[in-house]
Order: sequence, then C-alpha cells, then structure tokens
Amino acid sequence: MKIRVIGIGAGHPEQITLQAINAIQQTDVLFITDKGAEKDDLARFRRETIERYAPDKRIVQIPDPARDRNPGNYQAAVETWHDQRAARYESLFREHLKPNATGAFLVWGDPSLYDSTIRILQALRTRIEFDFDVIPGITSVQALTASHRIPLNQIGAPVHITTGRLLAANPPTADTVVMLDGECAFNTVQDDDMEIYWGAYLGTADEVLICGKLSEVAAKIQQTREAERQRKGWIMDTYLLRKPRR
Repeated sequence: MKIRVIGIGAGHPEQITLQAINAIQQTDVLFITDKGAEKDDLARFRRETIERYAPDKRIVQIPDPARDRNPGNYQAAVETWHDQRAARYESLFREHLKPNATGAFLVWGDPSLYDSTIRILQALRTRIEFDFDVIPGITSVQALTASHRIPLNQIGAPVHITTGRLLAANPPTADTVVMLDGECAFNTVQDDDMEIYWGAYLGTADEVLICGKLSEVAAKIQQTREAERQRKGWIMDTYLLRKPRR
C-alpha cells in the first residue's frame, strides 16, 4: 500500500505542477477531507482539480473531526485532533485500499508548510504498514509575493515564517510571513516604519490584496477580512511584514 501527499498550490487551478498531475493520474483512490458546508469551496476545488486531470479516479470523502478552536492547551488540542484524524485514515485505508493500491491526499499549497498530513501519516505507520511520498506544491507565500510583485527577502536578509498566535507574543525582528492568523495579530505590532503585504484567497477568482504602511492599512485589512469571511463563510489569508532596510 502506498500513499501520496500531493501539493496542489494555493488555489489557482493552473498552479498545480506536472509532477502533481502525474501523481494524481497514477493514484487509485483520492481522499478528500470534508470540513463541512461552511468550507465546501475547499473540497469543491479539489474535486474540480480531479475532474480536470483525472476524471476516472475514485474519490473518498473524509469527514474532518471537530476541533476545539479556543483550547486551554493548544498543543494538546492539536495532538488530540491529529489522533482522531489518524484513526479515520487508518479505517479508510483498510476499507478502500488493497495491498498493492495507491491512495492520495490533495493538500493546499505545499504539504511541508503548516499542514498536518505528513505528521499524521508518520504516526500512523506505527499502526498500519504503508509507504508514502510527498509531491511539493506552490505555497500561499509564493502566491502572495507573486501577486504583490515583490521578492520574498530583502538583499542578504533573512525571512521568518510564523503564525498569528506566535506573532502576538514575539514582535518581528526580521521580514516575517504570518499564516493562520484568525485574530489579526498584526494589530499588536507597534512600528511606524513597518509595511504589510496582505492577501486572501490567493490565486483564486476571489483574490483580495492590500499593501502599505501597517499603521495606515491595518484597519482596512481587518474590515476587508471580516467582510470577506462573512460573504464566503471562511477565509484563508497570509501576509508579509517588512521593515524597509535603510
């Protein structure tokens, strides 16, 4: 039994690589995570990708376990959620994959960046025998910088990638990419020289971009973000905080 973890890009249907297309076409069963009606757009994009490149493939939908979004212990809550996912994956592998079959997960962006699939599969291999490989994809970070037409790094300078939860506790000391920020943690950054390059639904027809001095556009980003979330029922956004070098 073999499992493929396939990065499919940030949302544009043509961001998927030839390697990813070939991997999809060589797969027997494609597993799609169902996160409920509120986020059906995400599952629909995966189904449309399959229909475009491998319409004859079998799809198995996986209901995603409920997750505590405001836990007292964040690490423990995520570990519990991963355990629940692993149990569902194991059951579905046993049910839908024959010993010589190949299954695959289509992962937003790249599987190595803030995605749990690789970790869950590594843990699951202690309970069921299978091999797996990973196909890289275009990340939301790359889509963000491309849409804003900027390089990710300044000359000779580092880049830090973090989450909104951690940004609030650790103010940026270098150019910082922020992901998974549901609370607009950029509002905690107090620096009159800081710039922000923000984007939501990157690569899709709904893409929204805002950039400028953080102190001047923070309120606009927060208002836009809330309006878009209300309109679609969900939002996926990423941003880069940058202090121009003198």
